[in-house]
Amino acid sequence: MVQEPQRELPTRYSRRAALKFGLGGLACTLCGGAGVYYIAEKFRSVGSADVFKKDAPAGPFWEEWQAQGWACEARHYLKLGRNIQCKLCPNECLLEPEDRGHCRNRVHKDGKLYTLAYANPCAFHVDPIEKKPLLHFLPETPVFSIATSGCCLRCLNCQNWDISQRKPEETKDPRGLPVRLTPSQLNSLGDVDPSHVTMLPEDVVDLATCLDCPSIAYTYSEPIVWFEYMMDTARLARAKDIKNCWITCGSIQNEPLLELCKVIDAANVNLKSFDEDIYRDLNTGKLEPVLATLETLKREGVWFEVTNLVVPTYTDKPEMIRRMCDWLFDNLGPDYPLHFSRFHPAHKLTHLPPTPVDTLDEARDIARSAGLHFVYVGNCQEIPDGETTICPGCRKPIIRRNYFSVLSNDIVAGKCKWCGTKIAGIWG
Repeated sequence: MVQEPQRELPTRYSRRAALKFGLGGLACTLCGGAGVYYIAEKFRSVGSADVFKKDAPAGPFWEEWQAQGWACEARHYLKLGRNIQCKLCPNECLLEPEDRGHCRNRVHKDGKLYTLAYANPCAFHVDPIEKKPLLHFLPETPVFSIATSGCCLRCLNCQNWDISQRKPEETKDPRGLPVRLTPSQLNSLGDVDPSHVTMLPEDVVDLATCLDCPSIAYTYSEPIVWFEYMMDTARLARAKDIKNCWITCGSIQNEPLLELCKVIDAANVNLKSFDEDIYRDLNTGKLEPVLATLETLKREGVWFEVTNLVVPTYTDKPEMIRRMCDWLFDNLGPDYPLHFSRFHPAHKLTHLPPTPVDTLDEARDIARSAGLHFVYVGNCQEIPDGETTICPGCRKPIIRRNYFSVLSNDIVAGKCKWCGTKIAGIWG
């Protein structure tokens, strides 16, 4: 057995440390210090590839799930003797028979890897494209948004934890007659239990068309872990000239990413932080795969925007924000938008305050000084011009927004109306 090395524990705790661990963690430190060491090491010990042992559905329930069409063989996995290794995300879950993956919706059954998240969205809605946020992609248009449960990360701050940290069986019920949602049934949706709804890829495309949505967003939870459903839907959508938007943490392996790039038109990648330790402790993830995703998206010609949630005591350090912005400029160039998003207490970080306005202002200044042309601040009404697009040529405001509404748009044929500077994005 490998023992942890002994470390000297601090005897004084800053306000930042108290906030980070919360009142419970602070109480542990006042009781001798061992508590805070335990909490910190507990977070560090949660492996990104932890799986749910012998937790795959079985018996009549598994048969009912299959009968609904909610299970299909997964793509991107290896057979290793009697075991299976998933090759979809960097977690690379190693599954024995009847195990469930870290993401909660991939299981090893009968020598194959299955996804349990197919054609069974637990959330669907028509959103403004600005909500994703995608501010340089088809502005002022609606987007048909869908999600299933599951995620490859365990973010302590997750706003959608009630679906991202749930098993498919906790959001859907396979018992009873199948209820397939098509455009003709939209008016009767109020009489349908959403937990029974099936929405095949072709249904998603037909619904987007019926609802006059020029794009579909794979969003809310983490679409990487319902890859098969997203891919099949995106292929059909592209054939019907409907755009595809991937709202993601970006934690994906190269082979499935290249496959996805062939059908995705835009992405918003949530770059959680610019520090490996924080990625591990706050998100149980890794930084490098996300940076590789950004570079691949640029190389493959997919439009993308980057979001960075500024979490007090975790991702609000000016030096780290400066390193992140310098990397974005040096490796991606100045024209991909960067969104700083305000943190609001949620999930396991309800003891932290919302991000101070001054912190967000400083982050925006750092990004602009690094040379980034389009820097936005979201979820913060106290910054009135937080989501205003400024022309990098004449410095005039060319798109004014209020929350998710566009107030004025002075981009004509992809160029600034006033000086003719080309504005990066997809405008029509």
